[in-house]
Amino acid sequence: MRKGLLYTILFYFVLSLTSCSATKFVPEGSYLLDEVKIHSDNKDIKPSDMKLYVRQNPNAKWFSTFKTQLYVYNLSGRDSTKRFNRFLRRLGDAPVIYNEADALRSQEEITKAVQNMGYMGAFVKKSTKTKRKKLRLRYDITAGKPYIVRTLNYDIKDSVIQRYVNNDSLNSRLKEGMLFDVNILDGERQRITDYLLNNGYYKFNKDFITYTADTARGTHFVDLTLHVLPYKTHAGDSARNHYQYKINKINFITDYNVLQSSALSSVEINDSIHYNGYPIYYKDQLYLRPKVLTDNLKFKTGDLYDERAVQKTYTSFGRLSALKYTNIRFFETQIGDSTMLNSYVMLTKSKHKSVSFELEGTNSAGDLGAAASVAFQHRNLFRGSETFMIKFRGAYEAISGLGSTYKNHNYTEYGVESSINFPNFLFPFLTSDFKSKIRATTEFGLQYNYQLRPEFSRTIASASWSYKWAEKQKVQHRIDLLDISYLYLPWISSQFEEDYINKDNNNYILRYNYENRLIVRMGYTYNYNSIGGQLVNNTIASNSYSIRAGFESAGNILYGISKLVKMHKTENNEYAILGIPYAQYVKGDFDFAKNIVIDRRNSFAFHAGFGIAVPFGNAKVVPFEKRYFAGGANSVRGWSVRDLGPGSFEGDGNFMNQSGDIKLDASIEYRSKLFWKFQGAAFIDAGNIWTIREYENQKGGVFKFNKFYKQIAVAYGLGLRLDLDFFVLRFDGGMKAINPAYDRGKNRYPIIHPDFGRDFAFHFAVGYPF
Repeated sequence: MRKGLLYTILFYFVLSLTSCSATKFVPEGSYLLDEVKIHSDNKDIKPSDMKLYVRQNPNAKWFSTFKTQLYVYNLSGRDSTKRFNRFLRRLGDAPVIYNEADALRSQEEITKAVQNMGYMGAFVKKSTKTKRKKLRLRYDITAGKPYIVRTLNYDIKDSVIQRYVNNDSLNSRLKEGMLFDVNILDGERQRITDYLLNNGYYKFNKDFITYTADTARGTHFVDLTLHVLPYKTHAGDSARNHYQYKINKINFITDYNVLQSSALSSVEINDSIHYNGYPIYYKDQLYLRPKVLTDNLKFKTGDLYDERAVQKTYTSFGRLSALKYTNIRFFETQIGDSTMLNSYVMLTKSKHKSVSFELEGTNSAGDLGAAASVAFQHRNLFRGSETFMIKFRGAYEAISGLGSTYKNHNYTEYGVESSINFPNFLFPFLTSDFKSKIRATTEFGLQYNYQLRPEFSRTIASASWSYKWAEKQKVQHRIDLLDISYLYLPWISSQFEEDYINKDNNNYILRYNYENRLIVRMGYTYNYNSIGGQLVNNTIASNSYSIRAGFESAGNILYGISKLVKMHKTENNEYAILGIPYAQYVKGDFDFAKNIVIDRRNSFAFHAGFGIAVPFGNAKVVPFEKRYFAGGANSVRGWSVRDLGPGSFEGDGNFMNQSGDIKLDASIEYRSKLFWKFQGAAFIDAGNIWTIREYENQKGGVFKFNKFYKQIAVAYGLGLRLDLDFFVLRFDGGMKAINPAYDRGKNRYPIIHPDFGRDFAFHFAVGYPF
């Protein structure tokens, strides 16, 4: 009681202190802008859309509640020469002093925006309320009756353009009966301009499209006429029809220096070749095969100029790692009665060879170590912009907690990986048109890794063959056509076998994952992001969502062959290839994430995910690397990594037993920009993992429809993120709220009886959780 009373008194003291100090630096006769509100009498005019036109906003709030940075600023003294005061002022935000001129300008901008939506008689009333030295500002929008387009006419003297506009009329945004919305009118200008640019009108722009709007007196109807003006270079020139341009000659310049003059005469050219009618100019040596250049060109001689084809060409050449920049220029030429364009595709070479070194510190459950790697990369191995990479890596870690059982307490790892990426779809029997349409990259990879622990040594060898491609920057596809992994344990300590593996003969999951294993898998992954690549400094500036779905299967072809040839099974009732048993399973995953922007500093983020992996045929267990785990920085953050589930299983200290075949995750985060590069978050997580089969060592872990919802764990917490533009450092602290390991009592609901030492988990990670 006394402690609660003390906290209450302290809370009200801090509240009164911040309330009084908020206006500390507000001059006499001025007011702190405390709040800005917009109200509309029309549901179609959303106040949130009008906030864009407000010129002056109040001091920012953390989590849309606390003006913390203002309070920090006000903690500084009035003597600005003192270093500590200057530090507090840099850390905080100066009070926003109400400015009448900005308020009037905002009123005008909101009025104009509403009128542009078709409410020509709209007006906005500005009102203020003051209390002490604080001011609340309010804008009331009275929309009035909207203006409607009664008739729609076109005034196009150019018969060819008239025909194009008519042919594309189904896509028109204009129609009789619509609101007289200036934004839609301008959008239609841009739509027609884009359509004409894609059909040969190289010099057309939307300034050639205008409108005439006539209103009948005493009505709210508009008679609208769209005009397409004839072409004029200058105001005094005589008008003529717009020219349609065709592509004439296409030239490649492969050694263009962007730092030099843009004039063609300044480009250094020592030699040239002709390939299929295309002149290719270069300085000393042609570093790309001619076919690579022509295959990535999306327009050809004789085609009408097409802006889409030009942009596709930019995208296509931008995929080539051998190039740094691409610039396409067109020059007008007259051939007889035809207007033509000579094209120059100007390419800037990238640095083809590079060597990189990496040093990193490691921390595995408190065991510290270090790792180093060196990598060599060649971005143009066969003169076709193929990217070759080879990387050597070594790691060391001091392992604690083994006691005197083992003489060696060190973990060492050596590995080498290599890959080669081709910028095209390498597969037999595919037509050139199909390959050109998909524009996939093909990657082949090899990897070898050797690990030596005090308890055992393990070798992992793998080979992969995959394809990746994108659609319109929003959709990404990946096909793993073949991925072969061989897990080989050449040595296991007899002490480890006795104390760990053979201690419980019924622990099938444990024994399965310490045996040699072959995994031959195929898979497909689909990624969709509603805003594509429009991320700025890891921050999403608009409402967005993303979807990720994946499917993979392993061992099915091998199992069919084994059945077909009537192969003998091993003593563990498994088929084996060259004495190596292989895994067989199917696995599917689905993830959905959504970001809802509240204002420029605050947003909500949601995430839901589901996954299932089913062993069958030649296996009763999914390999350890393919199983699901719960808890950790990207899961239910009230639990440490691999410390939750499956189901109501409490855990026995063996992390392999805390794995499952089914995973369900859901999270919600309120994200708020704090100061400088720091962001804060408040989150709630829920989820768990389950097994498909009942295992003796995972009691309560099997998924049952009448019980699973009771076994969903819930956690809550706070996070701090340091956004360094190129990556994000994340620090999250989670507390258990509902613990499915207990059926009832205070242990099941730690949110009611929190214990920091029992319920808290700290996480450090790189990047956002979703």
